[in-house]
Amino acid sequence: MVSHNHELDSLSFEQLVMRVRACTLCRDKLPHEPRPVVQLSESSRILIVGQAPGRKVHETGIPFNDPSGDRLRRWMGIDRQTFYDASRIAILPMGFCFPGTGKAGDLPPIPECADTWRAALLARLNQIELTLVIGQYAHAWHLPDSRRSVTDNVKAWRTYWPRLLPTPHPSPRNNLWFRRNAWFEEEVLPQLQERVAEILG
Repeated sequence: MVSHNHELDSLSFEQLVMRVRACTLCRDKLPHEPRPVVQLSESSRILIVGQAPGRKVHETGIPFNDPSGDRLRRWMGIDRQTFYDASRIAILPMGFCFPGTGKAGDLPPIPECADTWRAALLARLNQIELTLVIGQYAHAWHLPDSRRSVTDNVKAWRTYWPRLLPTPHPSPRNNLWFRRNAWFEEEVLPQLQERVAEILG
């Protein structure tokens, strides 16, 4: 699943990020002009791995600039200023551009993104102490033994803790999941907030 483009290893971190932000590989597959949205620095301490930008993020160019982001920040116990400080927090979704909308919400991330860029970018993020792995596509890539469902992965969170935390997507579309799985907020979020405070403190 993980492919590696060795040509990218010779670039500086700044050059690599510039290449990512200028990427148009999937132009023919997207319903709009490509607009890769990532946030990262070689000093980032926490990595957030989402699915792909939604429409609102595509329009503003700001990751998690939507109700999902509001909930994610509440989960982590941090404000917007901290969240958007790339020197502390990296945001690297599985797909960097908004993939468009299907019948049941946004389409899946386009796989070329991860295949082309992911290994090279992750190799430069050497200060990461905690990775939040959000939703099924991120789980499939980042969890070595990804289980049958997002819920199963999240229930097994202690297996990965404290380096990784699999979570459901914080989208309002998942409100029913949160009601049915109250243990997530009761059990997992206090641990997450403590860990985030410890890393960023």
